[in-house]
Amino acid sequence: MSRAKGNTAEDIACQFLADNGFGIIERNFYSRFGEIDIIASKESVLHFVEVKSGLDYESAVLNITKSKLSKIIKTAHVYMKKSSLDVDFVFDALIVVDKKIEFIENITL
Repeated sequence: MSRAKGNTAEDIACQFLADNGFGIIERNFYSRFGEIDIIASKESVLHFVEVKSGLDYESAVLNITKSKLSKIIKTAHVYMKKSSLDVDFVFDALIVVDKKIEFIENITL
C-alpha cells in the first residue's frame, strides 16, 4: 500500500475515533522498534491504534501479525517511558476498507 493510501486510511481512522469520543494525542509515533499509527485517549485509557486498509477485510486484518504486534507493544513501552506515563492502556486495530470501518478493541495474538 502506498503512503498516500495509508495516510488517507489514518485520516479516516482519526475522524472515526474523534466521532466516538476519543482524543487524538499523536499520529505516527516512531521508535527504533517500529511505529504506532495513532495514540488516542478515552475515559482515562490510552489506546495504541494500528490502522490497516486493503482491498478486503480479510487481507487487511491478516496484516496484523505476531511480529507487527510485538513491535507495536515495544514501541508503546518506549512512548510510555518517554512520556512518564503510568496509565491503563490497550492495543486496538482499525480496519478501513472502502471507507467502511471496523474497530477491533484490545487486540492480542
